[in-house]
Amino acid sequence: MGRFRYAIGRLSAAQKSGRGVSLYSRYVNRPAGRLLAAAAYALRLSPNQVTVVSAVFTFTGVALLAALPPSHAVGAGVFAALVVGFALDSADGQLARLTGKGSAAGEWLDHVVDCAKMLALHMAVLVSFHRHFDLPDPRWLLVPVVFQFAAVLVFFGGVLTEQLKRRAERPAPAAPPSTLRSVALLPVDYGVFCAVFLLLGARGPFTALYCALCAAHLLFLVAFSVKWYRELSAPAPREPAREPVRDPI
Repeated sequence: MGRFRYAIGRLSAAQKSGRGVSLYSRYVNRPAGRLLAAAAYALRLSPNQVTVVSAVFTFTGVALLAALPPSHAVGAGVFAALVVGFALDSADGQLARLTGKGSAAGEWLDHVVDCAKMLALHMAVLVSFHRHFDLPDPRWLLVPVVFQFAAVLVFFGGVLTEQLKRRAERPAPAAPPSTLRSVALLPVDYGVFCAVFLLLGARGPFTALYCALCAAHLLFLVAFSVKWYRELSAPAPREPAREPVRDPI
């Protein structure tokens, strides 16, 4: 219990900025991840082990979605597995900062798991649509494919932009988090997407909301792409000129 309390105290004082994240991530996922990171610290788990546990929960939800007929019970199970996996995805990074054991290999593993879950989750929706949904036209099967395309590009574009900014030494300005922006980002928040599966037993509303989020991802993909390109096209800030060192003689 002592290690848990110590970790909670340290993590509470060293949280990442809420700038650029949705309300769900700021007020639900990160706090849940903080508790799980503290529990992992108490159990002496490594950040990479937490990442693996996160993947186990997430892909359990994916397997339930692909293998079982849609129902309210299956939807609740899928939601629970995905949400816990998402919280653990936040916990591994927080644990790495707490212990100082972050590494390039750990960051690589985290990003690979994130990309894999997006690919697998939309493929599982595609399988479920094909096996269990009475769709009016086979072309509706293209919706998960388009959603997967948009979601993966948004994820990859964000990660790549962040890495290129680091290389070019272009730190983002330290601005306070915007509540309006946090609300606007909710349609492309993974946690909100997970909540859609609570409607899995009601196939009509589930399909409608899934399609609405697909459209939102396409719109945000265009907006983010323009924003990221402009940021990376801007000239890097110049260092102030230094006074020449004068010869004292």
